[in-house]
Amino acid sequence: MANKSLVLYDVKPFGSIKEMLQMAVDENGDTIAYRYRKGEGVVDVSYRQFQAETLALGTELAAMGLASGHIAMLGENSYKWLCVYLMALQSEGVYVPLDKELPPADLVHVLTHSDSTVLFYSAQFEPFVRENRENLPQIRYFIGLEREEDDGEFLSYDALQARGQAKFEAGERAFADMKSDVLDTKMIVYTSGTTGAAKGVMLTEQNLCSCVYYGLQVSTLYQTGLSVLPYNHTYEAVAGILSAIHKRCTMCINENLRQVLKNLQFYKPDFVYLVPAFVEVFYRRILAAAKQEGKEAALKLLVKSSNAARLLGIDKRATLFKKIHENFGGNLKKIVCGGAPIRPELGDFFEGIGISLINGYGITECSPLVSVNQDQNNDCQTAGYPLPCLEVMLDEKTPDGNGEICVKGPTVMKGYYKMPEMTSEVIVDGFFHTGDYGKLNADGQLIITGRKKNLIVLDNGKNIFPEEIEKYLYKIPYVADAVVFAVKDETGQEVGLAAEVFLSAEQLEKRKVTNPEQALRRDINLGMLLLPAYKRISKIFIRPVEFEKTTTNKIKRSSLMFADTAHK
Repeated sequence: MANKSLVLYDVKPFGSIKEMLQMAVDENGDTIAYRYRKGEGVVDVSYRQFQAETLALGTELAAMGLASGHIAMLGENSYKWLCVYLMALQSEGVYVPLDKELPPADLVHVLTHSDSTVLFYSAQFEPFVRENRENLPQIRYFIGLEREEDDGEFLSYDALQARGQAKFEAGERAFADMKSDVLDTKMIVYTSGTTGAAKGVMLTEQNLCSCVYYGLQVSTLYQTGLSVLPYNHTYEAVAGILSAIHKRCTMCINENLRQVLKNLQFYKPDFVYLVPAFVEVFYRRILAAAKQEGKEAALKLLVKSSNAARLLGIDKRATLFKKIHENFGGNLKKIVCGGAPIRPELGDFFEGIGISLINGYGITECSPLVSVNQDQNNDCQTAGYPLPCLEVMLDEKTPDGNGEICVKGPTVMKGYYKMPEMTSEVIVDGFFHTGDYGKLNADGQLIITGRKKNLIVLDNGKNIFPEEIEKYLYKIPYVADAVVFAVKDETGQEVGLAAEVFLSAEQLEKRKVTNPEQALRRDINLGMLLLPAYKRISKIFIRPVEFEKTTTNKIKRSSLMFADTAHK
């Protein structure tokens, strides 16, 4: 295959988040920055108004002596979450976004470990902050986003902002004139990985600005986006929210994950950031609807015919698949996908109906973007092109080009907060060792093959990444989730593969599957006929309940129920 040239988009440089927002106000101040539902209506906020609200909030926080400390946020996605976020990034302080799915004990630990001195929180966490006040002595104030009035150290967000606005209008400039070194820590993001304890990833302002600037050079954004994924994760908060500000996009806030399809139809966005699990759901719903109408085979044939016509320069996807497009609002051009590999079948299908599925690869420690595909050079079997500011090295590379992905450049974190030894273990000679394995194809696109920690080494010396085998399991329509792991003999040697799966009751019923175990064994054997014997599943376990997952919808492999059984 011939090399494809990487064409970079022209992106205006900037030196800080404050400068980036000011540029947006100066050049597109009246453009709608955010749209969100409030009661029965929709609120539109311009870039000018958004900046003014962050300045008011920061002015009062500076007057309270809190704008140079560690500022924590706990709550669901909301407009006020974004106000606190951009306020903190323009301050001399450090922003600490918290995972709202953490249990109370873990939240207390993260707040304490991060040295946060002020906590903004949404209404659902009022009981948590009240019950744990004595466990958080370093927190000086708790600011409730929905509180109507102050109550001692429990303050009202609206009242605080109003006081700040009055001070700013009276000429108070302490916050507005704040500057910080771009190499200082600006965010501490606690990881919620599938293995291991949470670590506080220190990201500098240079890290954040580099991710936005170089990321937009590789993959551009359109005018209107739907903001779906949790804001405490860098994928949405940096690659999504901050990049959208620099592109002057209008971001529509999805208030609830159950409302995604409804809000796609309501806001009619051009693009959306998602994880593959969402795309899998969309894909299966489209096929299920077609099957119910007796048109599944016709749909697949139409996609093939459309693809053939496009090779001849004829593109009628908008007309041929109009009904499907209307289910997504009618304007959706691009789904940016990260967090896990995408099955090629999904990429081919969505490209075939006229919605580009742009796959990328990132990790929190890299702010988070490492690589992403381009609209014009999109290959869903890869994670795209590394950002032009990064040097990617494959450590301990095998003869077939597979090695641990190591990244060096301005998006790589400063280190783990208060964990210097752990930092030195993963950053060696400036290269961050991601723990992910991959290789580069002839076009320079990165292909992710699996997690280093998940690697299975059989007694015959064969290496297997379970993620590769799991792709085959996900092709079975009624398999909702799957994890492949090793079968061990009495000496502890890994001698084969087992799969633990959770099945979709809805799909089983639709497909009239009366004996799930028998059907599963048959479909797994058929699906893996072309694989070498050592990559085939020898034991199958069906879970009665779903896998435990992270907030980015990744399965926690530690939640396996039948691993011990498989080893016997």
